[in-house]
Amino acid sequence: MIDDSETVSSIKQAAGFTGLSEDTIRYYEKIGLLPHADRTARGHRTYSKQQLEGMVFLTRLKATGMTLEEMKHFRKLYEKGKISIPQRVSILIEHKNKIQNEIDRLMETQRIIDYKISNYNEVLVNPNVNNTACAPG
Repeated sequence: MIDDSETVSSIKQAAGFTGLSEDTIRYYEKIGLLPHADRTARGHRTYSKQQLEGMVFLTRLKATGMTLEEMKHFRKLYEKGKISIPQRVSILIEHKNKIQNEIDRLMETQRIIDYKISNYNEVLVNPNVNNTACAPG
């Protein structure tokens, strides 16, 4: 989270805080994934604490496989206010379940790799041409 006293006055600072590139922030604004930034008298973008937290949340959703279209849909629901909270909760629960399924799949893959490593190490220590526990593949 962002300290209330922090002020971000440029897109460069927003990019540094969120990990998004300046071009990505501009693109997300253009496609409606982010609200258009406020502008200074000189036309420079400025971002509020809430906007920055929204950007960070988007980076988390994207990192976990949510598509831009799904994120845009979520944002449109957010713009509807409290009335859309049940729909947003439902979307987040479904996404959380997808993430958990992927974690489970990766953990199973990790267990298989650990098994293979263990078997390969055993073959290296005790070579036995009759041992088929570590078949090729």
